[in-house]
Amino acid sequence: MDLFTFQADQQPENKLLADRIRPAALDEYIGQEHILGPGKLLRRAIEADRVSSIVLYGPPGCGKTTLAHIISRHTAGEFVKLNAVDASVKDVRDVIEQAENTKALYGKKTILFLDEVHRFNTARQDALLPAIEQGILIFIGATTENPFHHVNGALLSRSTLFQLQPLTPAHALDAMRRALKDRERGLGFLDIQADEEALQHISRMAGGDIRRALNALELAVLTTAPSSDGVIHLTLEAAEESIRRPSVQADPSAQYDVLSAFHKSVRGSSDAALYWFLYAVEKLGMDPMTFLRRLIVACSEDIGLANPQAMVQAVTAMDAYHKIGWPESKYVIAQAILFAVESPKSNAMAMAIDKAMRLMDEPGAGAVPLHLRDAHYSGAKQLGHVGYQYPHNYPGHYVDQQYFPDAIKHTVIYEATEQGMEDKIRQNQQRRRKR
Repeated sequence: MDLFTFQADQQPENKLLADRIRPAALDEYIGQEHILGPGKLLRRAIEADRVSSIVLYGPPGCGKTTLAHIISRHTAGEFVKLNAVDASVKDVRDVIEQAENTKALYGKKTILFLDEVHRFNTARQDALLPAIEQGILIFIGATTENPFHHVNGALLSRSTLFQLQPLTPAHALDAMRRALKDRERGLGFLDIQADEEALQHISRMAGGDIRRALNALELAVLTTAPSSDGVIHLTLEAAEESIRRPSVQADPSAQYDVLSAFHKSVRGSSDAALYWFLYAVEKLGMDPMTFLRRLIVACSEDIGLANPQAMVQAVTAMDAYHKIGWPESKYVIAQAILFAVESPKSNAMAMAIDKAMRLMDEPGAGAVPLHLRDAHYSGAKQLGHVGYQYPHNYPGHYVDQQYFPDAIKHTVIYEATEQGMEDKIRQNQQRRRKR
């Protein structure tokens, strides 16, 4: 064992409860039944010591590092751990060199666990590729960030991605109760009387983060003086002091997800659209302008001429934000959002744009008909640039004539729907076609 080798059996002294009580076997592992339940692929691979390169993706406290810890106990090979925050390219090369020697001298494999792999830049991730391709290393990466945004595509393609789901307060409650009973690794050696409402509070505040729940439990216990009979009474008050409302994740991936949720909600839910907007601004600290720009786009892409007033409301809200700022403008913006969501919807304009873009590549699609060409100069008639019919000289200010190039002259691009004001446009289109 060298400095890099992961010590699975380190002494528990001076370690936090969450580290001391960390599951050492699959049967102790909490949650993630979709990948670790009986007969599941990853469970079979761990039990058979046949784990290949994998990426573990999930929120904090869902069990990524714990799972790596369990794998380290099930493998007959070397298990090396690096943290991407402070590991360098040299560290990676040292691990690879050691793995080569281990394989050559003892015929043993080496598993490299790289925690927070999203913090590894491209150069450091690239340094791993040859060793993985040659079978020198088996790679296990753990990340809280979307791996498709933060992990080298080549590295990701050589690994199997396992997405870990957020754990629930019930999972955190289970972990705390285990810790209170465990005399060797947990808090069971103390005489603790934990009120149910105290445990429930910690589990709720920690959400699905078991590590956070256990740290709060330990803090509450260690800061509560025992009574005269030696009993540590864990009350709701002590629990409330040991854990605060969690900080909200505000990484780029989360911001993109919230913005996506907002736009999709504009298409169908006033409540959700308003919620995602306020959540993003108040909790994630995102710029309201990001949502105003997206709202304006949605007013054309998803509403269009079914209700043109939605665009007016959105642009007015943007102007109000510039003039009066936040938080006063939240009322104006909320009004524009609700107006847009409750408007009749049509994507006819977006579909028309897509169709027009495709038509541009058709042969002859750029040939302007002679009667539509510029005719303001004296020689225009000699070139045949004649025949244009001025619509205002005809009944209804409309005349049927060719406006498209010959190659696509019978094409219909914009098909109005029956939604809202667009229905009038649809009826007008039908009248013109009949004429």
